[in-house]
Amino acid sequence: MKKQALVALAALALSAPAFAAKGNAEAGKAKAEPCKACHGESGSSATPDFPRIGGQHADYLAVALRHYKLGKRKNPIMAGQVANLSEKDMLDLAAWYASQAGLAIKY
Repeated sequence: MKKQALVALAALALSAPAFAAKGNAEAGKAKAEPCKACHGESGSSATPDFPRIGGQHADYLAVALRHYKLGKRKNPIMAGQVANLSEKDMLDLAAWYASQAGLAIKY
């Protein structure tokens, strides 16, 4: 059983990059100018009215942006922001915000 679990784990590890969002963080930084008004310079919003997206997983961010664009997530501000974004734009933005420092947890 141990050998089977190890093989399964190795297969999963090798396939993980195939599921990862592949954007260009530097391109995302240039595209993030409109996002700063609500989410802050690096995705750390100063107010609880807007989520902190800095340091979030790129895959999560890319899916969230797609869902706003498709109307699966309902938010009139975000719907307007993503309306003209391409898939590449969304991946780049996701890569930029994922590359930022996230929330720290004190132990």
